[in-house]
Amino acid sequence: MPKAPDIKPGHIIELDGAQYAVRKVDVHSPSARGAATLYKMTLAELVTKRKREEAFKGDDLLTLADFQSRSMQYLFADGEMHTFMDSEDYAQHLLSSEELGDQLDWLHEGMEGLTGLIVNDELVAIELPQSVVKTIVETAPGIKGASASARTKPAVLDGGITVQVPEYIEQGERIKVNTESRKFMSRA
Repeated sequence: MPKAPDIKPGHIIELDGAQYAVRKVDVHSPSARGAATLYKMTLAELVTKRKREEAFKGDDLLTLADFQSRSMQYLFADGEMHTFMDSEDYAQHLLSSEELGDQLDWLHEGMEGLTGLIVNDELVAIELPQSVVKTIVETAPGIKGASASARTKPAVLDGGITVQVPEYIEQGERIKVNTESRKFMSRA
């Protein structure tokens, strides 16, 4: 049984006899000595889709629900619904924009390397890959002679995400970004 710090968005946990998809995890570190770090989680029940917020201490044990992890590909968006295809049996599954939340910024048509969490033959959440290659659509001009350890500047990526990149990076370049920390890793 994992502890609260091990739970990430997209995991499925059991609480009070019901299964919940973890949508968001906020970590609150108190400033007082001896106070426990709290993990505030936004949950969505799988059956009724009702939201619930719970706070857990770092040593609280949680029960993971039974689910399958399947390789997925993002196909396309149709209004508020997004279609994913199982890479093994080619079954198509839908998730709404609300269910995807912040993950939506990272997705683009034809994107592969996603992991789908399936409960009772229904896609309930996706997990993004550790890193994604994106194109810079807007940033200040690069500075010639800027070193790799120099200052950074903001850059807007396709999908609307803003990350800090080194000064030598130009508009139109493809870069590798960590999806969890939203930090620049390298040129692609």
